[in-house]
Amino acid sequence: MPESWIDTHCHLDASEFDGDRPAVIARARAAGVTMQVLPAVMASHFDRVRGLAHAQGLAYALGIHPLYVDRSADDDIDRLARALVDHRGDPRLVAVGEIGLDHFVAGLDLARQERFYLAQLELARAAGLPVILHVRRSADALLKGLRRIKVQGGIAHAFNGSREQAAAFTGLGFALGFGGAMSFERALQIRRLATELPTEALVLETDAPDIPPQWLVRNVQQRAAGERARNEPAELPRIAGVLAQLRGLAIAEVAALNTRNALRVLPGLQRLPTPPHGIGGA
Repeated sequence: MPESWIDTHCHLDASEFDGDRPAVIARARAAGVTMQVLPAVMASHFDRVRGLAHAQGLAYALGIHPLYVDRSADDDIDRLARALVDHRGDPRLVAVGEIGLDHFVAGLDLARQERFYLAQLELARAAGLPVILHVRRSADALLKGLRRIKVQGGIAHAFNGSREQAAAFTGLGFALGFGGAMSFERALQIRRLATELPTEALVLETDAPDIPPQWLVRNVQQRAAGERARNEPAELPRIAGVLAQLRGLAIAEVAALNTRNALRVLPGLQRLPTPPHGIGGA
């Protein structure tokens, strides 16, 4: 029987998919990616990700991304609070996310990021939901917040920290997301983590349309011509193949560990039936 996959982080609502979203969904189904978790990035996107999740039999998270807090109003935290109350009975709402801190992009208001992050942790705790974290050169600051405001674990998305930071996240009930970056031979730290961390620490993700794997990256001439690589959830099994090779596992073992870990850290997924391969639309 072909493997069934959960993409624990996919921005299916992104504008990059507006021209061919039904085909993207169909390719994912054909590849065995039967579940995706769709995190929101702004309050204005809440209805869109929820609608997509319901139309396609997927899961979603509601939150305000740290790269979008400067475009968000102060009362968007109140909008998130209301949405979490309004949809608390929705089985497809499985987390608060994507939230977190970004200490990589220059010129951001770090104090505002911190304020939004801590407020959203409080909302996640009140809702009894896990969180999906954006982690970019911010692991220690994120951990400080998590120790102060206890939540129901979750996923540290696109993890690229130290072994010590990885252990701190997993000790707080988190899994660590690995995706296309793992396919680059020069990504030594990510590949080392993917190889050496306990298997129960790992979940797979695409972050589509972002973080394309090595085989999708354009060459110099294509980039000069304005071509850009777009990741898709259908790439998840091939990304999983990279993890299988790194760890010396069979692909079926990787599928099983990904499902097992995703269901543990996002327990709301356990309530959802696996959608049939033929679902399309939207």
